[in-house]
Amino acid sequence: MALIDLIALSLLPWSWWRQIAARLRAGWAPADLLETLLLERASEKALTLAGLRSRAARALDDAGRVGAAPIPWSAPDYPPALAAIVDPPVVLWVSGCADVLQKPAVAIVGSRAGSPYALAVAERLAADLACRDVVVVSGLARGVDSAAHRGALSGAGGTIGVLGCGVDIVYPGEHRGLAAEMRHRGAVISELVPGTPPLSHFFPLRNRIISGLSRAVVVIEAGEKSGSLITARLALEQGRDVLAVPGNVLNGRNRGGHALLRDGAKVVETADDILEELNVPAPGTGIVAQPSAAAADPLLACLPAGECCDLDAIVDRSGVTIERVLPRLLDLELRGLVRRAGGGRFVRI
Repeated sequence: MALIDLIALSLLPWSWWRQIAARLRAGWAPADLLETLLLERASEKALTLAGLRSRAARALDDAGRVGAAPIPWSAPDYPPALAAIVDPPVVLWVSGCADVLQKPAVAIVGSRAGSPYALAVAERLAADLACRDVVVVSGLARGVDSAAHRGALSGAGGTIGVLGCGVDIVYPGEHRGLAAEMRHRGAVISELVPGTPPLSHFFPLRNRIISGLSRAVVVIEAGEKSGSLITARLALEQGRDVLAVPGNVLNGRNRGGHALLRDGAKVVETADDILEELNVPAPGTGIVAQPSAAAADPLLACLPAGECCDLDAIVDRSGVTIERVLPRLLDLELRGLVRRAGGGRFVRI
């Protein structure tokens, strides 16, 4: 029943999602939260407890028929990077290899009408990152997104496509073959229940998942009004690194990316530039993180070994705001120093 209630919560209007995440982190049981929200918003007469649970049960059945699996926010295999953002999806629907969600990832985003230069750069960067066992995340859209996914697959690495529709629907349709290959060597995911059509307002919402899964976002060929800039802004709010590939100054395609560079984004020419920003050593350097440096981390000192702590307790002990604590915990988790214990709690390893 807890899973059904979490799916039902995900069916509520998107304007409620941040409050839902906050209350779940505070320890609310999904059933209690669902009933309370419906009482608080009694004017939403189309939303009933029985109706939401019935839709949730149908979504679960539909997922089984299309080979998709739900990963609720409280599950140990929910991606740790995404769990650390302010408004994580209550449930992720995954089609493919769920293990890829646990690996360090970098997002590559850019123009849907990418120039040959942008597509070549996206494919090369993704292939090189994949060879370093870094997962490439993007939105399975035309242009730079699809080039990044193909590059990762050519580099024998994993890639994740985040959809603005149900995982059983591929949009645009010409990417069905690419999505099928990604399911074998990565995953296609969505926070929307199977069968949800690709509506325009879902795509800006899914951008927070693209950045939330990733340690950094690389922008390639973004105009002044590009949706990629939404992903970059969300990445900064989530404490992720934002990087950009410089391009032609004459055609206007790169004004958004160049604005990011003027604001302090790092210039990317090769995958090594990205790995350097993330403090990931290049192959063969023999550089290994020193345990003594990790042990000296002030945030770790607030986490007694073996004790599960929620975010409020960590904020109180450290004196650091939650906006700064979340990305720090993500970094420590990716370094293998803490792990998520479910329910928004963390434990030092």
